[in-house]
Amino acid sequence: MRPGSVEGRLLVATPMLGDPNFERTVVLMLEHNEAGALGLVLNRPSDVALFEPLPEWGALAAAPPVVFVGGPVEQGAAIGLGRRREGVAADGFNPVLGPIGTLDLSLGPDELAGIEAVRVFAGYAGWGPGQLEGELALGSWFVVDAEPDDVLAGAPDELWSRVLRRQGGDLALVSRCPPDPSLN
Repeated sequence: MRPGSVEGRLLVATPMLGDPNFERTVVLMLEHNEAGALGLVLNRPSDVALFEPLPEWGALAAAPPVVFVGGPVEQGAAIGLGRRREGVAADGFNPVLGPIGTLDLSLGPDELAGIEAVRVFAGYAGWGPGQLEGELALGSWFVVDAEPDDVLAGAPDELWSRVLRRQGGDLALVSRCPPDPSLN
């Protein structure tokens, strides 16, 4: 990981971000290098049950057992994240954050031994070279440490507030900001 990279961390949208694709989102950053950045929105569940497109993964789906909208880029692409049991090596598993990693969804659950829970994302959040750095310089995102439980949170609609609250100080105050700050 290069200096200044936010890989493995969370981007939490500020109330003033102004992009409806990212309003009150929490993005887990999977890659951040000179070529750009890629992350997954962790708190946008869809109405599509995971067993519909990927029935073999349904039994391991973290609650809620739906496909999540990972971002506005390539929404036809599926990216899987899973939690691996401690001490179990799994081919097709690329660690991102402790026991959490990306999954090779072309393999079945039986081929990825040791996976306890999964979440599948349609699409991703992507930035070209220098684009994310520009947004960070403008203060569009709070950059905070990720915790493994953030990825498979059972109440995704509360994740934005929960992540900000645990930061304490001013960010804890921001967690109480109404959805439309101009109405405050």
